Amino acid sequence: MATVGNGKLAKIPAVSLAVVAVVTAVISLSVAFFSASICRRKSKILSLRVKELEASLDASLEMAASERRGRIRAQQALRVALSQRSSDGSRISRSESAISYPMAPIAFVQSCFATRNGTPRQPLVVPLSRACLMFDSSRVPAAALDGLAEYSHCWVLYVFHLNTDLEKLWKQTSRSKFKAKVRVPRLKGGKMGVLATRSPHRPCPIGLSVAKIEAQEGHAILLSGVDLVDGTPVLDVKPYLPYSDSIQGATLPKWLKEEENSLAISSVCFSAEFNSTLSICWSEHEKKSLYASMDEFQSLIKEVLSWDIRSLSQQSRPHHAIIEGESHECSLLPASGVIYHLILEGIDISYRIDDDGSNILVEKATIVPSASTVSNKYHYNYSMWREKIVKRNDLAVQ
Repeated sequence: MATVGNGKLAKIPAVSLAVVAVVTAVISLSVAFFSASICRRKSKILSLRVKELEASLDASLEMAASERRGRIRAQQALRVALSQRSSDGSRISRSESAISYPMAPIAFVQSCFATRNGTPRQPLVVPLSRACLMFDSSRVPAAALDGLAEYSHCWVLYVFHLNTDLEKLWKQTSRSKFKAKVRVPRLKGGKMGVLATRSPHRPCPIGLSVAKIEAQEGHAILLSGVDLVDGTPVLDVKPYLPYSDSIQGATLPKWLKEEENSLAISSVCFSAEFNSTLSICWSEHEKKSLYASMDEFQSLIKEVLSWDIRSLSQQSRPHHAIIEGESHECSLLPASGVIYHLILEGIDISYRIDDDGSNILVEKATIVPSASTVSNKYHYNYSMWREKIVKRNDLAVQ
């Protein structure tokens, strides 16, 4: 009897353990089921919230699209109204209407060319010519320039702001004195339709130029090979795409092809006086310059003067010509012809050309005070660009 009793007592702990295990398993399953229910409930709530947000976003997008369609319709109606009525309310033809598309500059140019005289007639013909495009930070955030420096070249759309006939262009075309034909330098005074030339005096005084991108920093871009005068207002900048912008097999008119080298100068020499006076000017000007050294600046002068930059009237009647700029008239010399003036980065370069118009002697350099039309607050110089230029050149070599 004692043995049997002890066996029953031994089975009791085993049964208890089994019961505990079962209870534990039930509790675990209950907890898991409860947790899963909570997760499903939260997931359902989140799904509903996401759908609500998506619906709200779709509604906002539709409202914005509707507002945009409304603005477009209003603009179209305004253009139609403007095309039908003149400023005084009388009906006029569409071609004579006062339709306009107001545009404000997004940038201004700080150029090595202080005046129109000496500024190249075409881009890239003076590789050393440099300019900074300084963008208006209130209209163009720095992020808008991201990626532009990865291109080698860009297009620049700008306004010929120094034209003397700009006011005429804002009037009705039929009443303006706009000239349909202009004198072409390569035709030696011959005329051609203005739209067959690159004259700045156009129905809409907008210029298009291509330039090499040297560096980009914040709201500024350094360009080379420019034909832009200091202070030029810029309307837009676009990257140059070789696969679409370079046209294989493009042709030129015969008159332009025959005169390709007619504006080239055979030689440009520097006098001892010029070297001396330029050295004095450079010591004062160096910290303001876009050039690394006086030698590089002198190379710029040679590149610019390697093209005959004189106007047609100066070429045909040199002794009566007046170079553009304040008090920069040509000086008459009895035996040596006329002394001309070229202003680069605020330095007045005086030179003379022989009777054949093929050889130039550069004689003197003087500082011109306050030559730049761009605020000194935003003035860039070479030292600000040095590291980026060196880095870009190193990458190009690699």
